[in-house]
Amino acid sequence: MISPRLSILPVLALLAAPALAAPSRASGPAAEARAIDVELIACGTRHSMSSWTDPKRGIGCGRDVVVRWLNEIAARTGGRLKVVVDKYQTSGPRTGNVAVPMENVYAVLEGTDPLRRKAAYVVSGHLDSRASDVMDTKSDAPGADDDASGVIVSILSAEALAAKPGGFRGTLVFAAVAGEEQGLLGARRLKEWLAEQGYQVGGMITDDIVGATNGSKDRRPRVFSEGGPDGVDSPGRQMARRLDELAGPKRVRLVFRRDRFGRGGDHIPFVEAGLPAIRITEPLENYDHQHQDIRVEKGVQYGDLIQYMDFPFVAEVAALNQLLLAELAAAPAPPKSALLTGAVTPSAKITVEAEEDPGRKGFEILRRETTDARWHLLRTVERPGEIVLEGTSTDNEYFAVRSVGRDGRRSLAVPCVAPPPAAPPAPAKPPGR
Repeated sequence: MISPRLSILPVLALLAAPALAAPSRASGPAAEARAIDVELIACGTRHSMSSWTDPKRGIGCGRDVVVRWLNEIAARTGGRLKVVVDKYQTSGPRTGNVAVPMENVYAVLEGTDPLRRKAAYVVSGHLDSRASDVMDTKSDAPGADDDASGVIVSILSAEALAAKPGGFRGTLVFAAVAGEEQGLLGARRLKEWLAEQGYQVGGMITDDIVGATNGSKDRRPRVFSEGGPDGVDSPGRQMARRLDELAGPKRVRLVFRRDRFGRGGDHIPFVEAGLPAIRITEPLENYDHQHQDIRVEKGVQYGDLIQYMDFPFVAEVAALNQLLLAELAAAPAPPKSALLTGAVTPSAKITVEAEEDPGRKGFEILRRETTDARWHLLRTVERPGEIVLEGTSTDNEYFAVRSVGRDGRRSLAVPCVAPPPAAPPAPAKPPGR
């Protein structure tokens, strides 16, 4: 359980020490990715229950690295990007069921549109690392890939998107969370914190193990998305499809399952809450480099070490994150609902409900065969209300609706569903009562 006791520590307080000078600027995203990785690895271990106060070793050292980089980015935005350290206490089986202190770092780029600024689009990597024993707080655990790479993506995305003149309609949150290896504790806190600030999560990406290709001929990162109640559609699935549509199937590989088989990540608390959330992971994992003590056995090097990293690949993953986040944060809100009727008739009927939005041009009606992975445009309409699809059966295809902005930005698709069943009539009262 997460303790209600927490504090928000202003970043400026962390920047008082001389050791926390702004990092030197590297040339290009791949070079910056390497520079950040080197600094995070230098902390020795970033186990969630290692020291939060030692400036040279432990997860507090890792926190300071992230804060320095984000603060340097924030300084260039004239104060538009706000950096926050969120302190909290939490417990679980992998803390020995004892409450322990943890901290998340968030950089918040507040939305510019009063209609959309409370919609938050989140990218997160987990700051913590681990050795073979998940409870080992002492051994070196460099975590170059798992998951310094995801933290790097958050930092690079903050740098790129905070530089956009005029900002975005919605709010962007760039996070580095603790406690993933101890049971997704930092992600659960992140979801709680967003709600406390009054944000509604419009989309969440966790980048976890996005630092290497390990010799894979297919260099596309995998995008994992949960199926819905019918195993087909969910908010996260629409998010994955939108990234595929924006980037193209040559740049991303859609994987239609919640996560790798039998495993999990920081998107799961959001998925379980019915929110749009996906996980991005490298195309081929090498398990000798994950959750391993650093050692050589029978000529095999074990450990999550920097020599196995592919920094141009990390930069490409960051660019994909930025592509999706920029689209969703600039787009109109998705429709509130899209109801499908017209069963046992020659024409399907879709009723769209949406709030007023001066930035919205209209709506796109999407369709796909039940065996297709991707949506296809059927028609456009200007206003919400009932749309009749003449000569189109409700039986053979799936349908969805999304908002389109005057600038061409598109929201996530909202699948069309049947109206909820009518409430049964109240039982008749017996005579004389």
